[in-house]
Amino acid sequence: MSFSPLLTASLPVILHAFAALFLCGLTLVLFTFKRGARAHRVLGWIWVCLMGFVALTSFWISDLRHFGPFSVIHALSLWTLISLVLNVRAARRHDVTSHRAGMKSLVFGALIVAGLFTLLPGRIMFDVVLGV
Repeated sequence: MSFSPLLTASLPVILHAFAALFLCGLTLVLFTFKRGARAHRVLGWIWVCLMGFVALTSFWISDLRHFGPFSVIHALSLWTLISLVLNVRAARRHDVTSHRAGMKSLVFGALIVAGLFTLLPGRIMFDVVLGV
């Protein structure tokens, strides 16, 4: 493993990747707190802000281009931003079922699935993990 491919990338890529990596760790920590407790709410807001940051920074990354400067990944980023608003609104309405399902969906789709796609050959994180 070598971070040099990432550290030589453009600033949006660096910010996006490190925020996403931090977000993965924060997700694990967040799941250890009692739901609804103050620590869960505080860390939850940090998580939402970071996830929004990761989604927003993706719009300055255009290595893959399917539709002009955009790709299918940008559609996922747009969905992530909309989903964040809807999931925060559900939490504020005390709609625990919707909030839990929506956040699990975000973790699965925007962190796990999108994260796995970054490990494909030719992507920066592939080079980071394999030390190429």
